[in-house]
Amino acid sequence: MEENTPQKPPENKQNWYQKSFIKDLLSFAAIIVFVVIPFRIFIAQPYLVDGSSMDPTFKSSEYLIVDQLSFRLGDPERGDVIVFRFPLNPKEFFIKRVIGLPNETVLITPGGVTIKNKENPEGFNLEEKYVVFKKTDSMNFTLGDNEYFVMGDNRGASADSRLWGSVPRKNIMGKPFVALFPVDKIRLFPGSLSTFTK
Repeated sequence: MEENTPQKPPENKQNWYQKSFIKDLLSFAAIIVFVVIPFRIFIAQPYLVDGSSMDPTFKSSEYLIVDQLSFRLGDPERGDVIVFRFPLNPKEFFIKRVIGLPNETVLITPGGVTIKNKENPEGFNLEEKYVVFKKTDSMNFTLGDNEYFVMGDNRGASADSRLWGSVPRKNIMGKPFVALFPVDKIRLFPGSLSTFTK
């Protein structure tokens, strides 16, 4: 009785499999080089919230996708939540809210935050519906060109511009576009001021 032995594919078929594999591998590498890497560098990056400085707007361990394109086309506005390189250690990334814009003076009192600028030399008070955990502290800070004053929404547990000063424009990477995790908190434009106007 003859034994059934596996047949080797013809050599030209083997070559076809090898060439097909190499072609697929090169296509995959090209996608990474020309699509994924530029997307990560220029358009969007993931960011994991660490700590309670933005509570209750963002909880620790929330996974965000950060839009980097918007700030390549325009400047941050007051009230934007931004992700930026920490001025004292650019290898670290922080998340805070923009309070003061370039060349403004920020006055903080136990009663709130007042902004003085060219258009409002007498100052105006910020309406901060996003602040739940307040802190009674006092200071004033004048910003220079291309400098931003940022604070965490959890004023009592945030190390921010009150402690280490302004954020240079060049350090600002982007703003949250999507919150992806945990799944029960999936939302678009998390932390935007429109969230607090309802």
